[in-house]
Amino acid sequence: MQVHLRRGLPRVASGQPWPPVDEVALEPDPAVTGDLVGAQAAPAPAQPEGLSTPLRRGLPRIPSGQPWPPTDSVAVAADPAVQQVFPAAAEQPAGPLTTVAVRQGLPRTAGAGPFPPVASVDVPEDPAVAVPPLYGAAAQTAEQAPEQVAAVESSPQLAQPERPKLAAQPVPAPTQTPSRRWWAYGGVALLAAFVVAVLVARWFVSTPTGSSFIERYTGQQPLPEGAPVGLPAWLGWSHFFNMLFMALIIKTGMTVRHERKPEAYWAPRTNPKKKISLTLWLHLTIDVLWVALGVAFYIVLFATGQWMRIVPTSWEVIPQAVSAGIQYLSLDWPTENPWVHYNALQELSYFAVVFIAAPLAILSGARMSEWWPKSWSFFSLKAARAIHFPTMLFFVLFTVVHVFLVLTTGLRRNMNAMFAASGDVDPDVYGTSWTGVIVFLVAAAVIAVVCRLARPALVAPVAQATGKVTSR
Repeated sequence: MQVHLRRGLPRVASGQPWPPVDEVALEPDPAVTGDLVGAQAAPAPAQPEGLSTPLRRGLPRIPSGQPWPPTDSVAVAADPAVQQVFPAAAEQPAGPLTTVAVRQGLPRTAGAGPFPPVASVDVPEDPAVAVPPLYGAAAQTAEQAPEQVAAVESSPQLAQPERPKLAAQPVPAPTQTPSRRWWAYGGVALLAAFVVAVLVARWFVSTPTGSSFIERYTGQQPLPEGAPVGLPAWLGWSHFFNMLFMALIIKTGMTVRHERKPEAYWAPRTNPKKKISLTLWLHLTIDVLWVALGVAFYIVLFATGQWMRIVPTSWEVIPQAVSAGIQYLSLDWPTENPWVHYNALQELSYFAVVFIAAPLAILSGARMSEWWPKSWSFFSLKAARAIHFPTMLFFVLFTVVHVFLVLTTGLRRNMNAMFAASGDVDPDVYGTSWTGVIVFLVAAAVIAVVCRLARPALVAPVAQATGKVTSR
């Protein structure tokens, strides 16, 4: 019977498609011809003693060797199924032969065996070429393995030229990114400006004009008649909660700013598709608590008259603040008793924090949240982002300077006034008590623990009570 063959690319340059015939005659299968009525078996041609099949040669198996296999064709036993594909039989070469394993692949005809049809071939023996065994050769016997190993061991080892050693290249020093370089330049410039300002302030104070100015304006804040004396306990408690909320707000705000793959999400039960990260939910929740604290602070502040201590009531506060600033720069800091009054620069700083920075942070944060009505387009989202982050930096800078001055202008007296609600018109009365310092350390430890626990895994149960928490 005739079997059609699919022809492919030629095996040699400018050759014919391979195999060289389109059909091959095969012996009929009795199991198949029994079902095919009228089918006749194709006459089998004369069987030659052997066939010659070309081999595709590849890379050499040893350095500077010949392409492998060492021959272009091999002699195989005659097979009726392959006779039409290889019509010409190769003559047996003269001389001693050696058996070489051939790796077999997929069949070339339907129902045929692996191709090539043999697992090993006989090739002329060449003593100059060692024949390494092919992996996976099924026809290699245990008796042939020692001979091949001996041939490999006896083959000459070709000396390989040593690679020239490359000259040691100098490792380039890591270059700083432009942003880091500009930060470094900015830091150096600020330090230089601070040194110049200190020198100028010390020179000005030493002049008659400067000394008379400091003598006239001592830096003390001008207070109206009836201003309260002392710091009540509610002010100390609000100071503690403000520290706690500000620490959490800054921590969660920086996390939201740099977070790329949140660990969990929160969505309201009324609109499950409106998801936000769990960190952002915690940030907004603390914002609400901080705003509630601020509202209560405003109410009590104006109800008790304590507003007089942080709201300027006279234009004299400006030269007094300038005098306090010059004294700070000259490193001869102004003295004040916080139980009775602040200096003018403190008063302006507290006013800016309570009545300017805090409302800006609340307004810009509300605009960036999902609670902002879509119809209110008078305040753009871009402007809110441009305000919110610098306001946070202002709070951080104020906190650093505030803590530094508290530690360097009478630590125990300042701590007693802020955290123990203890003080006197005589600043030396509570200047040696450690009560305020102990209360401050306890408060700082509580704040550190709460900030440590403010993680999605621990916040999720609380957030679950107000909405739906998912990992996606």
